[in-house]
Amino acid sequence: MDVIQRIAEELAVNVKQVSAAVNLLDEGATVPFISRYRKEVTGGLDDTQLRLLEERLGYLRELNARRQTILDSIASQGKLTPELEKAIKDAETKTLLEDLYLPYKPKRRTKAQIAREAGLEPLADALLDDRSLIPEQTAAAYIDADKSVPDVAAALDGARQIIMERISEDAELLAELRERIWQKGLIYATVVAGKEQEALKFKDYFDYEEAINKIPSHRALALFRGRNEDLLNLYLKPGAEDKEEHDLCAQLVSRHLKVTDTSKPADAWLAETARFAWKIKLYTRIDLDLKLRLREAAELEAIRVFSGNLKDLLLAAPAGPKATMGLDPGIRTGVKVAVVDPTGKLLATDTIYPHPPRKDWDGSINTLAKLIEKHKIDLVSIGNGTGSRETDQLVADVMKRHSELKFTKIMVSEAGASVYSASELAAKEFPELDVSLRGAVSIARRLQDPLAELVKIDPKSIGVGQYQHDVNQVQLAKGLDTVVEDCVNAVGVDVNTASVSLLKQVSGLSASISENIVAFRNENGPFANRKQLKKVPRLGDKAYEQAAGFLRIMNGDNPLDASSVHPEAYPVVEAIIGSTGKSIRDLIGQSQFLRSLNPANYTNEYFGLPTVTDILQELEKPGRDPRPEFKSVEFKAGIEKITDLEVGMRLDGVVTNVANFGAFVDIGVHQDGLVHISHLSDTFVKDPRDAVKTGEMVKVTVLEVDVERKRISLSMKTNPEASESRPERNNQKPAAHKPKQQAPVQSSMASAFAKARISK
Repeated sequence: MDVIQRIAEELAVNVKQVSAAVNLLDEGATVPFISRYRKEVTGGLDDTQLRLLEERLGYLRELNARRQTILDSIASQGKLTPELEKAIKDAETKTLLEDLYLPYKPKRRTKAQIAREAGLEPLADALLDDRSLIPEQTAAAYIDADKSVPDVAAALDGARQIIMERISEDAELLAELRERIWQKGLIYATVVAGKEQEALKFKDYFDYEEAINKIPSHRALALFRGRNEDLLNLYLKPGAEDKEEHDLCAQLVSRHLKVTDTSKPADAWLAETARFAWKIKLYTRIDLDLKLRLREAAELEAIRVFSGNLKDLLLAAPAGPKATMGLDPGIRTGVKVAVVDPTGKLLATDTIYPHPPRKDWDGSINTLAKLIEKHKIDLVSIGNGTGSRETDQLVADVMKRHSELKFTKIMVSEAGASVYSASELAAKEFPELDVSLRGAVSIARRLQDPLAELVKIDPKSIGVGQYQHDVNQVQLAKGLDTVVEDCVNAVGVDVNTASVSLLKQVSGLSASISENIVAFRNENGPFANRKQLKKVPRLGDKAYEQAAGFLRIMNGDNPLDASSVHPEAYPVVEAIIGSTGKSIRDLIGQSQFLRSLNPANYTNEYFGLPTVTDILQELEKPGRDPRPEFKSVEFKAGIEKITDLEVGMRLDGVVTNVANFGAFVDIGVHQDGLVHISHLSDTFVKDPRDAVKTGEMVKVTVLEVDVERKRISLSMKTNPEASESRPERNNQKPAAHKPKQQAPVQSSMASAFAKARISK
């Protein structure tokens, strides 16, 4: 109940809603199913709230499990006091919990432990209790050569080690110092001596300083990558004035020891002990803790950005069920050709060689024209890799020479196509097909339906993230999997055409059940209704309940089977039919009539107002696709390579990736241009994803072209010439111990390109 109460407070909803959602999750229900079909039960919690709830539920349950382990461990040592037990039970974070456990945690034999074994703990206690004692005189009584305490200095050092360990394990002091430095501390980076040339991609960070709690995720991950590659040194400074802040932190430790008058012999000695504890124990631990905190926060933000880009890409507009030709461009190795029918079934393949060294331009045009005519091709999908503009020109020539052929050519991202080509899945789908031709099939299909094709590729290979190899791979995979699941279930799946890869993303369906569905379909023909799904081996009642509403059967026995209306709610539709006297086919699509109905008239003990309202909206447009209408971008003729660009050109482009510092845009010259965050809009933009999304078509102005370094700076502003690029405020300062360097003036655009180069 504590967990449920806490989640309710965090989500600003009531306990009953959270409790109901938790019960459903524990019973095996998925987030898409709960958000779509259990609105009455959860009080209308949406998918975003449910994802947060699911995440927090996992964290808090792990926290409670760890809490119990710690309580049991301390109790077994006979050291669990009522005060300590209360503090552990009240701990709200894993960090605080581990801080409280630190003094009782089994550890290797420390200097403090050796000192205790030598009988020096009473000396440490005495000096803490009576500040008037003279440490040297008091320590003389503890000299014992047999216990490796040969003199006064050894006795005092042992006592100091005991006190320092106690200080370093004090949860309250650790929390205070950790938060102080998080608020005031700075990260300082320098290049590793002698590696200036090797580390050029990290040039922005050769002499860099920024408040630790202000560093954006892309800069933090760049810093950590530089350190991991042994090219950058990273230091944590407790404050702007390094020495002064170190002294203040040491004074905080002294106050914690209640050192108030350093004129007393023991106080002076304890003040020195506090300085040692800060420098040797506390600062070292806090340095590690805060760098870890910075890294974890940066990773979470990078995963958030990656997930957002992936969602935009998966929910990109589909061209729809049209006969499509896919072209995987290549120069020396030729252009791979694949033709698929409107359902994505492979019909034909070929390889043409229009480019050097063969230069069979006319022969390639004839081959493409024959295939287009034979298979009545509607769309030609051209991958945007090497040779794409030359291949695009080839297809344009086909259109000129064969005006009788009516088709549309479209450039698409081929990111991940090569990964799919060499995958086990592709080998299973096309065992007889050459690896190089499988990519062309993928390029054709991803134009027809991006979602259905991209689910076959590991999301990390699609290329819409930043620093994806630097973040926690388990968290990244989990985050991306939830995005794929949400997207697939938001769109719905045609059970008679879907692949195993697509089906297994449907709520309630595992990989094995999905394989059984496809096998059943192949053996018995297309499903005629949703009820037939129950005949699929291993697809039991629970899986059917979770999946049925997301599985579509087009042109089947029951029109409702092509909609998102769940079979369990068909009685509601029957009630509407009964009261209106209309058949289901007369109801579907009749927006004006359906909107005239009062949803409250059809509620019952099982289905409330939210479900009935959803049903009426679905009847207006059954199986409606939440994805936008398909549009294609036409790159400007004659602009095919970076040398064709000129400053001031106004071009059409498509967003290929969005990062925290801006967006990358394909303008058809084999090199994406960068729109820095300061040029995304005429108004201030805090988060680039508020301004653009991956796959979106945009108009850009060329600001700068650097042919040698293959950099293109773009702007989406209405009048970019009227506004100057502002230098990015990265608070670069020299270290106190290092002579100040004169850094070259660098535009925000150039700085962003440097970050983009590092993030790849």
